[in-house]
Amino acid sequence: MSRNKQRTAAKNVDATAATTAATAEATPVPATLSYVAPTEFVELPSRGKFYSADHPLHNKEVIEMRYMTAKDEDILTSPALLRNGMAIDRLIENLIVDKNIRVKELLLGDKNAVILAARVSGYGEDYAVTVTCPNCEATIEHTFNLSEIPHETGVLPEDDNESIYLTEEGTFIATLPKSQYDAEFKLLNGDDEDYLEKVALKTKKLNLPEASATNLLKRLVISINGVNVPSEIANFIDNMPAQDARFLRACVQTVTPNVDMTQEVECSSCGTTSEMAVPFTSEFFWPN
Repeated sequence: MSRNKQRTAAKNVDATAATTAATAEATPVPATLSYVAPTEFVELPSRGKFYSADHPLHNKEVIEMRYMTAKDEDILTSPALLRNGMAIDRLIENLIVDKNIRVKELLLGDKNAVILAARVSGYGEDYAVTVTCPNCEATIEHTFNLSEIPHETGVLPEDDNESIYLTEEGTFIATLPKSQYDAEFKLLNGDDEDYLEKVALKTKKLNLPEASATNLLKRLVISINGVNVPSEIANFIDNMPAQDARFLRACVQTVTPNVDMTQEVECSSCGTTSEMAVPFTSEFFWPN
């Protein structure tokens, strides 16, 4: 090969290499497509005051939650979970960041706050639904604003002479007005709710008298005058003075934290403004 041909071949090789290098630099390397769902901190109506000292939410005012994803929606369409009534609990379980927190141990007010936060972060604050006017019974369309639902933290007496107080374990002790016994009680959580539902179903199946009021107290009362034997507590509650039973139920209602699910709705048919509870229908997690 002549020297001219050698020089030409060398130039061609160099040009090809330069072109290849330039092409490599110009072609971007495909990035891995990924998305990490953000989290938010949701205020708890209980402010963590009513959990025992060993509970992960003890004295915690907020709970960290992940935003809903498309994968989470699969939970809401699972026939097995819907049939067993477990879809909402499983969804919340997925969204709560701290996996040491059991959904069934959440106080019901805190659980309601978490459900609302999941709905707002997933689909927005507007909840359009059909409701019935209590005045004229017309069917109307109304949009509830879920971000305007206030928390009720539970009211504790500030006067030292009041007959109810909060213990260090997150329970309450109330002195019953008639018997003057001290009743220690806790607040309702998911486990308690499940238990009461099973008792109610069994009562209905066996055609027994309705006893939801006393069954609730039997579940919530931990001790009477220091006695914590369940059978003795149940016997006392069945036979306690009606004045004491009414007082105890009022105490439970007063100190229970929750979310206020009522909003004012103006009827487009008769013009009446009424307070209505936000309905928990299928549209709640499947808005149009």
